[in-house]
Amino acid sequence: MTLLILEDEIPAYQKLLSHLKTFFDDEIISHWARSIVEGKTLLAANSYDLILSDIKLLDGISFDLFNEVEVTCPIIFCSAYDDYLFQAFNTNGIAYILKPYTNADFIKALEKYQSLFKQGEYDSKLSSDTFNALKLALQEDQNNYKKRFVIKRPNGIQLLNTSEISMIEASGDFCIAVDQEGKRHPISQTIGSLVQQLPPQKFFRINRSEIVHIEFIEQIESHFKNRLLITVKGCKEKAMTSTSTTSDFRKWLE
Repeated sequence: MTLLILEDEIPAYQKLLSHLKTFFDDEIISHWARSIVEGKTLLAANSYDLILSDIKLLDGISFDLFNEVEVTCPIIFCSAYDDYLFQAFNTNGIAYILKPYTNADFIKALEKYQSLFKQGEYDSKLSSDTFNALKLALQEDQNNYKKRFVIKRPNGIQLLNTSEISMIEASGDFCIAVDQEGKRHPISQTIGSLVQQLPPQKFFRINRSEIVHIEFIEQIESHFKNRLLITVKGCKEKAMTSTSTTSDFRKWLE
């Protein structure tokens, strides 16, 4: 069985390869590409039984590669984007794994591949319309995340861009957004509501009451009980992951 892994991040590639070898008892031949250019070269020279692909590669998105090169095998997408983006996959025999994924998620996707492959239900002709639809959905999803918040002040209204927020702290029924300069901005929403509006590639809820922005993390230290201390730009005190979020936070950092 010959597989192609399209993944630009080395730790993510190593994790996928480890899961694949375990699932298939090492009876696989695997090739790896980190870019569209490398992927084209491999697809032109080889025939694959299965492709595992991230959405974003070093030089673009994998949909562009699949639009240019005829793909005649199933694809399992491994992505950090929310699952509602991939509803079109189900009607085309394509599975996905949502990062950070569990071993159970991985096994489920591979079992689906095996089922489709054995029953001959997979349509090997993946149309360009499918990938164009996915590209559009991806763009719409990115546009749907919150770009800015309207902050009400005694002297008027202030606009706070989400790109300027280093951390968000829960405070009862509202939250405090802290920017990189340490200024605090009240937002009249709960932390549960905010976490659904922020791009998951940038923001992570590290405990019940705090969300951090990856671009403003300055230092991460180990702490007792499997917790991590996080120094965030603009914040005087260090934030701390909860025991239950530490593992997912480590995966998110990758």
